Amino acid sequence: MRISDVARHAGVSPSTVSYVLSGKRSISEATTRRVRESIDALGYQPHAGARSLASRRSNVIALVIPLREDVHVPVAMRFAVSVVTAARAFDHDVLLLTQGEGPDGLRRVAGSAMVDGVIVMDVEADDARVPVLRSLDLPSVLIGVPEDTEGLTCVDLDFAAAGAACVHHLADLGHTEVAFVGQPPSVYERRTGFAERTVAGFEEAAAERGIVATSHPCSPDTVREVVGTLVGEHPGVTGLIVHNEPSVGPLLEAFAEHGRTVPGLSVVAIGPVPPGVPPLTSVDLPAEEVGARAVGLLMDKIDGPAHPGVTLQVPRLTTRDSTAPRP
Repeated sequence: MRISDVARHAGVSPSTVSYVLSGKRSISEATTRRVRESIDALGYQPHAGARSLASRRSNVIALVIPLREDVHVPVAMRFAVSVVTAARAFDHDVLLLTQGEGPDGLRRVAGSAMVDGVIVMDVEADDARVPVLRSLDLPSVLIGVPEDTEGLTCVDLDFAAAGAACVHHLADLGHTEVAFVGQPPSVYERRTGFAERTVAGFEEAAAERGIVATSHPCSPDTVREVVGTLVGEHPGVTGLIVHNEPSVGPLLEAFAEHGRTVPGLSVVAIGPVPPGVPPLTSVDLPAEEVGARAVGLLMDKIDGPAHPGVTLQVPRLTTRDSTAPRP
C-alpha cells in the first residue's frame, strides 16, 4: 500500500495526502475528512520514518524517572504506564530513562534529536536538572515542583494539601497527638519535592489545629525502631499518618505486637495501600490523571508556544474503617 493508492481512492493528489498526514499545510476540512476516510478504508499505515522526516518530529517523548534504591518501583511504574498510555493517544512512543544521569542525561537526549520533548520525574527542591531544562531547546514538563518554578511547566498532586487533609481528618475525630511516618531518610536528604511538601503540609495543619505532632523518616529496615520510639516516647499518639507505601504493612504488624491495633490506633495512608493490608483511610496518588495531564501539557508545548505554570491536583481523602474517634 502506497500513498498514491490513498490519493487515488480519495480523488486527490499524493501531495495532499502527505500534507494531511504531516499537518505542514492547511487542508480544507472536507478534503481532510475524505483523505482520513480513505486511509481507514484501505488500512493504510504511513511509514513512521517518512512521517517523522516530513514533520521534523520523532514521534517519541522521553520519560526521565531515576529508579534509585529508595524509589518505590510499583508507584513509579503507575506513573510510567499512565504517561505511555496518554502518549499513544497522541501517536507518540515513550523512551524510558531510568538511570540517575542528571543534567548529562538530559543534554545527551536533547543532542541526539531522538525525542520531541521530555517529562521529568523525581524532582528535587533544588534540582540540578532545572537549569539545563531552561537552557535546552526541548519542550519539557516536570511531574513534581522544585522551589524555583520560573519558566517551567509542572504538574503534581498537591502533597502539602494531602498532608494537611490527613491531619484535619484526624483532628475532626478528636485526636490530639498524631505521628507522621514518612519516606526513607535519603529521600529527605536530597530534598525530594513531594516528600518535603507533604511534611510541610502536615506540620502546618497540626500547628493550626493545636495537635501534638512528630514526624519520623522510615525505611524497611527501621520500621521496628520507629515503632519502638513512638510507643516508648510518644505513648499518647492515637493517630498515625503513613507516607511510605512499602512500610504500611510492617508498621501495622509492629504496632500490633505492642497491643496497638486499628482503629484504636487510627491510621491514614498517603498513597496506594499494598495488597494484604486491610483497607485504610487514604489519599490515593492520582497517577493516571497526573501522567495524562503531563503528556497533554507537553504536547501543547511541542505544538505551539510555551505556557509555563504549575498545575496541582486536589487530593481526595477516602474514609474507611481504619480511622475512628479518639479512644
